[in-house]
Amino acid sequence: MLKEDTDIPLASLPVEAFKSHLRLGTGFASDVVQDEVLESFLRAAMAAVEARTGKALIARDFTWRIVGWRRADVQVLPLGPVSAVSAVRRVYGDGSEAVVEAGLYRLVQDLHVPRIESAGAMLPTIPTGGAVEIAFTAGFGAWEAVPADLRQAVMLLAAHYYEFRGETGLGEGCMPFGVSSLLARYRNLRLGMGQ
Repeated sequence: MLKEDTDIPLASLPVEAFKSHLRLGTGFASDVVQDEVLESFLRAAMAAVEARTGKALIARDFTWRIVGWRRADVQVLPLGPVSAVSAVRRVYGDGSEAVVEAGLYRLVQDLHVPRIESAGAMLPTIPTGGAVEIAFTAGFGAWEAVPADLRQAVMLLAAHYYEFRGETGLGEGCMPFGVSSLLARYRNLRLGMGQ
């Protein structure tokens, strides 16, 4: 189970850039009337892009809870790029927790397959009936640090949501071709069983 610990603050959203992208009029007393609506379309577009690519755009903190390692010596993280692992905690069946010593694992930063690897033969054991929680920071940084093609994909998708906000007949999972093509190189390709 992946939990987002920190939300993207409003100040980090490119609302003004989105207004320019939409070519909305400026200089009127009511310039901020649509800001809340524009914010919601930006958040929805960012969530869709993140879901489609497995990449967090704006950096924030997450906690991932798992009940078993995929492999004994390495665990691929569910979202990239990961800049830091702040803690790995064992959670016992009774709910108590113990922090795993940081020297027992290391973060391998990779855009497509970020992972933690054992510093020895294997990762710490997971308690019977318990779990492991991995707290980490994922994302490219601020909006300006997000690659230009991903920023453009967010703007195009948010504009699509804005333009078709009253449309209910679009198929589920519908994503404009231009957005899909911008995201294609960021999608993870898994061959065989993966990691």
